[in-house]
Amino acid sequence: MSRYLDMVDAPEHVKKLTVPQLQELAGEIRTELIEGLAKGGGHLGPNLGVVELSIALHKVFTTPKDKFVWDVSHQVYVHKILTGRKSRFRTIRQTDGLNGFALRTESEHDCFGAGHAGTALSAALGMAAARDKRGSDESVVCIFGDAALTNGISFEAINNVAHTTKKFIGILNDNEWSIAKNVGAISGYLNKLITNPRYNQLAKDFENFVRKLPKGDIAMQLAHRAEGGFKGALTGVGLKPTTSLVESDGRGGHGSPVLFEEMGMRYLGPIDGHDLPLLISTLEFAKTCDHPIVIHVLTQKGKGFEAALKQPEKFHGLGPYNATTGETAPAKAGTPPMYQDVMGQTAVKLAKRNEAVVGLTAAMPSGTGMKHLEKAMPERYYDVGIAEEHGVIFAAGMATMGLRPIVAIYSSFLQRAYDCIHHDVCLQDLPVIFCMDRAGLSANDGPTHHGIFDIAYLRCFPNVIAMAPANEDELADMMFTATTVNHPTFIRYPRGAAEGVPVKDEPALIEVGKAVVQQNFANNGKRKVALFGLGPMNAIAKKAAAQLAAESFDVALINPRFTKPIDTAVHEKFSREADLVVTLEDHVLIGGYGSAVLELMSEKAVNTPVVRIGWPDQFIEHATTQDELRKKYGLSVENTDAKVKAHFGDTTSTTKLVGGA
Repeated sequence: MSRYLDMVDAPEHVKKLTVPQLQELAGEIRTELIEGLAKGGGHLGPNLGVVELSIALHKVFTTPKDKFVWDVSHQVYVHKILTGRKSRFRTIRQTDGLNGFALRTESEHDCFGAGHAGTALSAALGMAAARDKRGSDESVVCIFGDAALTNGISFEAINNVAHTTKKFIGILNDNEWSIAKNVGAISGYLNKLITNPRYNQLAKDFENFVRKLPKGDIAMQLAHRAEGGFKGALTGVGLKPTTSLVESDGRGGHGSPVLFEEMGMRYLGPIDGHDLPLLISTLEFAKTCDHPIVIHVLTQKGKGFEAALKQPEKFHGLGPYNATTGETAPAKAGTPPMYQDVMGQTAVKLAKRNEAVVGLTAAMPSGTGMKHLEKAMPERYYDVGIAEEHGVIFAAGMATMGLRPIVAIYSSFLQRAYDCIHHDVCLQDLPVIFCMDRAGLSANDGPTHHGIFDIAYLRCFPNVIAMAPANEDELADMMFTATTVNHPTFIRYPRGAAEGVPVKDEPALIEVGKAVVQQNFANNGKRKVALFGLGPMNAIAKKAAAQLAAESFDVALINPRFTKPIDTAVHEKFSREADLVVTLEDHVLIGGYGSAVLELMSEKAVNTPVVRIGWPDQFIEHATTQDELRKKYGLSVENTDAKVKAHFGDTTSTTKLVGGA
């Protein structure tokens, strides 16, 4: 039974509880997280790690007046529970339920939406600047993870904090993980601080403040215990241990200045992120500061659930699991492989046959399938951390030296490196291979993760070769083909299970820009419909073709395979022969594959009517499954059938027409 969780329906209720009661509340919230996410899954590990921190924030500050800006914001489940959304918590990431990230339209307590790393510091600084300009007094608190410090945007923000405002609170939530284990110098920098205790940087006024509080001496002992080598870590200058909490004068009195201090921000910590009294005391102090401050908080990802502690990468975000053991259901026999695994296994094959092939990902070895290459050939594998821009240019540099880098990044995350794709890869016509996972919907993650814009943002660039496989065997063929061409190549494929088509032992070479005619017109005098089904929509087009053929239509079915260059001859031929052209794509209609077909038909003066099936001009919400959203927005066999019939004036269909163009 939840004694205190039942009492908390709004942030003001948190303030009424004593510290011992809040500590009990923390345990109850952990139970709710573990049990509440077991059925539908979610970001369990990160949220178990910030329970005390979230409680302390709401104990000290008052939202929505005070602003909490969460980096990525996949760790806001506790915040949602404490801000009036407790009764709906078990709907999170499900159709019509709570969003899995902070969402401004969901609650006034979510002041800034997110879904990608590295944005929080900039957003929070913007809010602080606006507050200063209008003369109000709210606190702005930015909660960012250690993984955010692998992202360049964070440093751009840190560089501007001290020049922009005098009142800014940053909380560095350090759990040593983003999704996979953090990599790079920043990770080592923070780890040195934790594992080599040499220096603790707490201000003298903080020491005086804390000692006046109940059990203040104990709190200071904990702070002493957390002494680390934050100063000098960048320069490598050795520091002598100190028992003083006096802040360095920045001139070498206690060693070289720390990163944050060099940027004009006072650094406090590291402190135990699960010590609720210490967290509250530290936040109370930060609230009084008249200068920018960063509090370094050490948390344990997955705290309170043994399975999550043992497998932090798996429990970062997962589907249904057993709330007692943490076990997840094994894949059913005969289930097709995941597209990401086909990509990873193919990357291994290609690397074994071609010494120039290397693999690269941005902190997503499991999510992209690059873990297969990491395990099989670690010397040919690179993880750049959450730094997509760097990753793309890094790959470009490799390509200039004769390597064939395979860059595996989610479609929505690759958007972050748009200028790098343009300026550093395409402009120089470098043979970098981009494997774009999650092209299409990432249903329960929602609009921050849907990859439905990449055809549009890529096909305008010269030199690009862009492909979309209809099945996993075609994905392997496309990857092999990409290693043989001397241009930037992009392969988009969906999240989840593939089609169940056996993958050949040896991939085959595909003619660049060549579509596959899967079914030709019968020329039987019936109404002719040409269906062009791109990528995963080819399966829907195939079913629609069978249904239309049974309803007295003469149907041709084409797998376009390429969005650039598209097969001019095949598209022109079938467009001229057809009475109606239908394009189907798992992408927004504006600027997508259907738009490319219309442009070609216009250039060739083909006047055949076109029906385009794809995502509308709006951001698509989250849902439990992709199929629910496809049905709602008309990316379905039924809607394709209904639109074809409607065009020919056939009113026998009872399906309500949805979307499309």
